[in-house]
Amino acid sequence: MLKKEVLRRKDDFTAIYRKGRSIGERYIVFFYRKNDLSYNRTAFLASKKVGNSVERNRARRLMKENYRIWKGEIKEGYDMIFIARSTINGQKAFDVGKSMKRALHKAKMFQKR
Repeated sequence: MLKKEVLRRKDDFTAIYRKGRSIGERYIVFFYRKNDLSYNRTAFLASKKVGNSVERNRARRLMKENYRIWKGEIKEGYDMIFIARSTINGQKAFDVGKSMKRALHKAKMFQKR
């Protein structure tokens, strides 16, 4: 992921939480909002409720890897936040990927083929 594709500013996070839309799934919560740019910006979060640092980092890695796989199929011009739920602990990448894919489908984020 390029540096410009990562959400960092607090104002951006606040705008997504306040004005964006959210979709809850079994292992993740997905927030998104249009950003008027030609590329997507993303953030992958795991709070302390998910577990210790090892579990939180694994949760973020699972989400990042699944996003990387579908990155080419996702519409451009959105800010996205993927938040891990505590149920993500001990799950396989395939299961987390299915949960993320369902959330992206509900949000109609995949491009038409």
